[in-house]
Amino acid sequence: MITAIINGRVFDGERVLEDTTVVLDGSRITAVGGEAPAGAEIVDAAGGTLLPGLFDAHVHTSDEALALALRFGITTELEMQGMNTGPARKRVSENDSLADVRSAGFGITPPGGHPSELMPKGFKPGGHRGPGEGGAPRERPLMPFSTTPEEAVGFIPRLVEAGSDYIKFMVDDGSVEGHPGLPMLDQATLTAGVAEAHRHGMLTIAHTLTVDATRMAIEAGIDGFAHLFMDRPHTDEIIELIAASGAFVVPCVVLNASMMGITGAPLAADPRVASRLDEPWTNVLNTSYDRYPQGSLEDVLASVGALHAAGVDLLVGTDAAPMPLMFMGGVVHGASVHQELQYLVRAGLTPAQALRAATATPARRFGLPDRGRIAEGLRADLLLVDGDPTTTITDTLNLREVWRRGTRTTLAASTA
Repeated sequence: MITAIINGRVFDGERVLEDTTVVLDGSRITAVGGEAPAGAEIVDAAGGTLLPGLFDAHVHTSDEALALALRFGITTELEMQGMNTGPARKRVSENDSLADVRSAGFGITPPGGHPSELMPKGFKPGGHRGPGEGGAPRERPLMPFSTTPEEAVGFIPRLVEAGSDYIKFMVDDGSVEGHPGLPMLDQATLTAGVAEAHRHGMLTIAHTLTVDATRMAIEAGIDGFAHLFMDRPHTDEIIELIAASGAFVVPCVVLNASMMGITGAPLAADPRVASRLDEPWTNVLNTSYDRYPQGSLEDVLASVGALHAAGVDLLVGTDAAPMPLMFMGGVVHGASVHQELQYLVRAGLTPAQALRAATATPARRFGLPDRGRIAEGLRADLLLVDGDPTTTITDTLNLREVWRRGTRTTLAASTA
C-alpha cells in the first residue's frame, strides 16, 4: 500500500522543509517532495505538521506501556532498566501496535544500591512481563551487582551477550530519594566498568541525580546521562565539564518535578491527554514521587538552559514506570514526553530545538540511523498533528495520525 501525505508542513527532525508531500510504501518513506503517485492513498495534512515519530529516551517499559506510548506518537522508547533486550524484544519489533524499544537490561549497581530503595517489599523486577513465548517461564534477568572493578568488568561481556543495547551505571547514594547512605559504585569500579564497555563498543549511560555523582561519571568517561542533577543549582564549572566531555543529557525534567511533589494533574486534565489514558494511568499522573520536596524546579530549568547554551546534546526522556504504579506517580508513557517538550521550551530551547531533542538527536546519539528524521529510505515512523509545534510546542498534543513502520495506530484509550 502506497500512502501520500500531502499539503502539510513537514518538520524532518532538524528543520521545516519546503516540500509538503511525503510518500510511504509499506514500512519505509520512499519520497519527500514531488507529486503523489497515481493510485496512492491520500492523507490530506492541510493545517497540520508532519513530524518524525518521537523518542522517549528514558523509560522502564512493558507491552502495555509501549502501546500507550504509541497512542501519543512515541514510536521508539529507550529502556534504562528492564527486560526488553536482544531476542526478548522480537515480539515488539514485529508488532506495529507497540512502540519500538531498545534496552540497557539492568544497570550496574552494588547489592542493595539504587533502585532497590524505591521498590516496595516483595516487588519483583520484570514481573510486569508475564510468561515467555509459548507460556514458558521467562529467564531471570541478569542482575549485574558489583562492588569492585573486577566485578563490573566481568559483567560487561555478560550484559552484551544477554542483548543489552547500551550499558547503564547507577551512581546514586540515595540522598535525593530520601535514603542517604545507600551503597554506591566507587570511582574505581565505575571507571573500570565504563572502560570495559567501551572496549566492547558499547554506549555508556550514567544514572546521576547529584552534582558530585555527575562529576564522577564525567571522570569515568561516560557517554551520556540518564538524568540531570537536582541537588543544587548548576555552576559554570559543572556545565563546562559536561560540555567538554561530549556527553549527552536526558534531563527528565518531568521526573525531577515529580520528585519535588509536583503532580501531572494539569496534564491529566487536558482533554487531548484524558482521551488517551485509562483510569489507572490517569490516577498515576495525578500523583507524584514526592521524595525531594526541597528541590527547585526553577534551578533544574536553569541548568537545562545552561547546558543547551553550552552546546550539550539534550534528549527528551521521562523515566516512566512499566505499569501504573502509584508509588511512581506523576509521569506516564507518551503524555509526559509532550510535557517534557514544554519544559525544554520553558528552559530556553526553541520549539524546533525541543522537537530535535525528541527526534534526530536521540536517533543519532543512540546509533539508530533508520529513524528520527523524515527522509527517503527511513522507517515510516511518523506523527501528524494539527497546528504548528515548531512555533507552538503544545501543538504536539493535537494528534491526528500516528504511523509505526507505515501502519496507522488507534489513538483512543485502550478498552482492554
